Amino acid sequence: MYHYDHHDQSFVEARAREFRNQVERRLAGQLTEDEFKPLRLQNGLYLQLHAYMLRVAIPYGELNSQQLRKLGYIADTYDKGYGHFTTRQNIQFNWPKLVDTPDILDHLADVQMHAIQTSGNCIRNVTSDPFAGVAADEFIDPRPVSELMRQWSMLHPEFAFLPRKFKFAVTGAAEDRAAIKFHDIGIWAKADAAGEPVFDVYVGGGQGRTPRVAKLFESAVPLIELMPLLDAMLRVYNLHGRRDNKYKARIKILVEELGLENYRDEVRAELANIDRAPFVSVEGEYERICNAFEEGTPEMSPEKAIDLKTATPAFKRWVESNVAAHRVQGWAIAQISVKPKGGIPGDVTGAQMRALADLADHYSRGELRITHRQNVVFPYVRATDLEALYQGLSAIGLGEDNIGEASDIIACPGLDYCALATARSIPVAQELSTMLRAREAADDLGPISLNISGCINACGHHHAANIGILGLNKAEKENYQITLGGRSDERASVGEILGPGFAQDDVPGAVSKIIDTYLRLRTGEQERFPDTYARVGKEPFKEAVYVGA
Repeated sequence: MYHYDHHDQSFVEARAREFRNQVERRLAGQLTEDEFKPLRLQNGLYLQLHAYMLRVAIPYGELNSQQLRKLGYIADTYDKGYGHFTTRQNIQFNWPKLVDTPDILDHLADVQMHAIQTSGNCIRNVTSDPFAGVAADEFIDPRPVSELMRQWSMLHPEFAFLPRKFKFAVTGAAEDRAAIKFHDIGIWAKADAAGEPVFDVYVGGGQGRTPRVAKLFESAVPLIELMPLLDAMLRVYNLHGRRDNKYKARIKILVEELGLENYRDEVRAELANIDRAPFVSVEGEYERICNAFEEGTPEMSPEKAIDLKTATPAFKRWVESNVAAHRVQGWAIAQISVKPKGGIPGDVTGAQMRALADLADHYSRGELRITHRQNVVFPYVRATDLEALYQGLSAIGLGEDNIGEASDIIACPGLDYCALATARSIPVAQELSTMLRAREAADDLGPISLNISGCINACGHHHAANIGILGLNKAEKENYQITLGGRSDERASVGEILGPGFAQDDVPGAVSKIIDTYLRLRTGEQERFPDTYARVGKEPFKEAVYVGA
């Protein structure tokens, strides 16, 4: 795991002091809300429907147990006893008081954390594969380049006020677990024939009102060229991106309006004139960061494999659902579902955070990850420790065996919290969770992604789900539109609208009919939902839902 150096630590401490002064001036009436707004947004502080919300950065989703304990302390001391993991691998606190936010930032700085650039029209938290460094299918570890990008983008003077927020995602494995093709720029890290890192760069992905799958901009970019290229790509976007209409301000619109080739030409022209002086140390800095990660990686020699022959049915189900292949024999990647039956996706109590920190110390070398699906990963678990870990998780209400299943729902906060939302997401997710856990116990549904957004901004990633649900306001009533066939992996695609929307009470029934249709039409248990949908098309699902089977 990467640790701050003196420069990093001094920076976040100074930023916290600066914000304390700004809050004091706001509370004293020396700053109006309009004057204060850009200052608080630069420190991750939103004003939502009922209270302020503070979003804390978790770069590429990586945490240690000390940091998680601190987040649990903040949840209990300054919030209502819980936090919410987000699709950018961050955590949000929904109820902090303005007067307390400087103290919260001080606490974060004490454990090498901050809330900088988690909001505003800037480069947001760089997300990555939560299995980074331990995945069995990994080409190269994507964390070093993610950290390099974090340092490059932090308070970049040219990119602090972009036309719109900007999102990067990085993966380094055969399977895309970071949804890189639904980002403004996605990076697929690989190794060339000599074992050196090279990067396929995708551009123009995103969701919202105009969902788009990113297009390949350039393949096999060497490390020495990557950072100048990203700089040039952002400069062209900053120059030409729309500022007159926020719904057309993302880079996906610019790429579409210019055309990929014209955008590429503009970037190459910018790249030809770019000052290379700031980038001469890139390779040395990358090597330093790689060494820092290598030094922080626990020693893992091959261990004994797990034997499930005598395992209890509950533990066996959990292993089959929640445990992923590790690069070292006898070790495991344990995925922890934060989606209990009837629960709120992504919500974790302060007590659970402290318990997870203790479990991470015992079973994962003190390290854990947050996923873009709002779950938790323990990356360093001996296979022989899995049963004890499972028992510990079950004791704190986090032993659900549904990773990758339909009840592993992504959901945004929706109208319960968000000032932009047009419908509620949380109650729908809770109702669906209850129904789907019963279905999963009775039927072998296989992997299905189901995501819910409370407005067209798509913070719940509904476009990228096999079954997507979008909450809208129609005639002053909440109405839920369903999309089918989306996926966020290496074969990314945008879901297709099924038909007219549904009242909230009718959503579980509609989803159940969709699942029934899938089970009837799939060619075997190995055929996944998006493959069945691609093969048979919309009509059988539409007929089942709107006409009746």
